[in-house]
Amino acid sequence: MTHDHDLELRPSAAQTEAALNPPPGRNGGDLVVETLAGLGATTVFGLPGQHALGMFDALRRSDLRYVGLRVENNAGFAADAYGRITGEAAPLLLSTGPGALTSLAALQEAAAASAPVLAISSQIPTAGLGGGRHGYLHELPDQAASFRGVVKSVHTVRTQSQIPSAIAAAWKSALSAPHGPVWVEIPQDVLLAETRLPVVTALDATPDELVPRPELTAVAADLLSHAERPAIIAGGGVVRADASGKLRALAEKLNAPVVTTFGGKGAFPWEHPLSLQSWLEDRHTTDFLEDADVLLVVGSGLGELSSNYHTFTPRGRVIQIEADLGKLESNHPALGIHADARLALQALLETVTERTDVLAAERVRDLLAKVRERIDAQDLAQEQQVLASVRRALPADAPSFWDMTILAYWAWSAFDAKAPNAMHSAQGAGGLGYGFPAALGAAAADPTRPVLAVSGDGGALYSVAELATARQYGLNVTWLIVDDGGYGILREYMTDAFGQATATELTRPDYVALAESFGVPGVRTTPEALEADLAKALATPGPSVVVLPAVLRMFAPTHLN
Repeated sequence: MTHDHDLELRPSAAQTEAALNPPPGRNGGDLVVETLAGLGATTVFGLPGQHALGMFDALRRSDLRYVGLRVENNAGFAADAYGRITGEAAPLLLSTGPGALTSLAALQEAAAASAPVLAISSQIPTAGLGGGRHGYLHELPDQAASFRGVVKSVHTVRTQSQIPSAIAAAWKSALSAPHGPVWVEIPQDVLLAETRLPVVTALDATPDELVPRPELTAVAADLLSHAERPAIIAGGGVVRADASGKLRALAEKLNAPVVTTFGGKGAFPWEHPLSLQSWLEDRHTTDFLEDADVLLVVGSGLGELSSNYHTFTPRGRVIQIEADLGKLESNHPALGIHADARLALQALLETVTERTDVLAAERVRDLLAKVRERIDAQDLAQEQQVLASVRRALPADAPSFWDMTILAYWAWSAFDAKAPNAMHSAQGAGGLGYGFPAALGAAAADPTRPVLAVSGDGGALYSVAELATARQYGLNVTWLIVDDGGYGILREYMTDAFGQATATELTRPDYVALAESFGVPGVRTTPEALEADLAKALATPGPSVVVLPAVLRMFAPTHLN
């Protein structure tokens, strides 16, 4: 008996001919790039290396666009941002040993932020696998072990026939909620050997949907419908699931105030009457959330930064929707719903009953007034002026990428992202050097909009090599460097804790002259001229650098009181 699906598997005459007579001159690297193209990839990031040359040679026979950075970690940050902007798994091509290991910090950030990155590395020749010490260049006893605690999944290839399936499985893993980085490694000899395998064509790596259990959403809907003081914490999972519209509809139906985490910036309109904005490092906001009798947490694990450094202790019932099973109820007991934020919010929208609460908007206004009063009492006019200048200079639809620097810490709480998926920072893993290379990845993803990168002078020193990348590819990135002569936030932390700072002062270059030596325009600005200088740079195609010499201070924390 013949079934319809059997007929679908029969190749056409042309397909059979192509399979029996594949084009000559192909190697294992061609199977890699053919698989990536078959999965829908269009752009790859990375650096070549001796063991990986088979992959890079194959690139010239493909239609994939290659964006090469100067440091593997920066290439990882660029792929991370490309994945965040496009929602696609960004391929990252690396070489064995030192090259691979240099990407680890970037992959940790991608894991913490649930950014889909498909890292593909070479390996020592197949004969060297297994842990023996053969003395190969770049040899590690178990290279995959270095990545197993960082990425979502690890895939080791040993033969050419395994390449398409391993990469497809990794692609599916990277794009199944929660998104994240994955690792594929392929031995040098497998990449270099000539192949007679057919050109890779049909591949199915459709991500699995993470659907909420209906009995749990029914309970959650009942709790929210009958709550007296509901509130919502919206995390990065809302942005990644493209669920901000459903979040707004649910908040308005419930009349529930919404605060966004630093990773969830833009998930809810900043000026909405129910918006508590992002003032999570503030005791007034912590008190407000603790007072909620039903607290809906969507796409957040309520980690350190989202819980005012673990001083948040909810008194009401907590409902937590989270795609990452490891984060579910990891910090607070809750009605835990393991699901994609978009699907779970849709289920709640269909089942909650509308709440009337004439005092909700007033309570929000009162809370924001208390926050404003606290900040205004600290003599921080320059910091607020600088941040406001950046916001006015940056087009509303332009994405921004922030390094670990004092201005970024201000932005976490006080910056209006204007749109979902528009503001990104390294607050997931907290490593330096993220802002500029990530912005390059975003510019590669969408060259039609300017992109802003923000770094301190300490973080900028991690990334200066990528001025060459920006210039080589003409990427439309404006890099704002706030130069305070050192690791500013560490200087503040140490002075507060010990009375003086150690190892925080830096000798640094003239960043304007350095940028110009790469052929990138640079300008030195002041707090008063920042808005105009930044707006001009952003409006000019191609890369540019704006340097702001200024010592900024953080607002006082409340979690230490």
